[in-house]
Amino acid sequence: MTHLVFFLEEPSAKAMLQGFLPAFVPETVELKFVVFEGKQDLEKRLPIRLRAWLRDDAKFVVLRDKDSGDCFKIKQNLVETCVAAGKPNVLVRIACCELESFYLGDLKAVAQAIGPSSLSKRQGKSKFRDPDKLANPSQELKKIAPEYQKISGSRAIGPLLDINQNSSRSFNALITGIQRLITGLGDNL
Repeated sequence: MTHLVFFLEEPSAKAMLQGFLPAFVPETVELKFVVFEGKQDLEKRLPIRLRAWLRDDAKFVVLRDKDSGDCFKIKQNLVETCVAAGKPNVLVRIACCELESFYLGDLKAVAQAIGPSSLSKRQGKSKFRDPDKLANPSQELKKIAPEYQKISGSRAIGPLLDINQNSSRSFNALITGIQRLITGLGDNL
């Protein structure tokens, strides 16, 4: 059995992934989640955790928020960290700007999960057509869906995210990368 191991900066990412991954990851792939206490903890402890992982059948994904940093530099630093730890084929993905961008890219899922039900009608508005450009997606989500809470909201929205219809480019890059990993095409990440 192959292991797909996710290194995550926060518990809400785990809650989201546990929601939608079972819809397209085969049962022959066992999912593992290593949750850190924020991005600094992830960056500090990631090389230690990677070196300690000894299973040959494991494939790795690192997911981190961009926040206010430079997406390309963050990704490059994480890739270099993985290579230095002896794991050159780790899939590194950056949520631009935050995990909530993924949710703003699928307002139908947000409406079904936590409401309000009219929310999906806003998907055509310019700011939701490219939610990765929003400076503070978590604040934006809280404005339009006041019931949203980081972990419980991620747990509710995750299973409803449509992996084929999301306007967040960073979400789509994550899905494509995971699909490549599980189909064995992930050697050149």
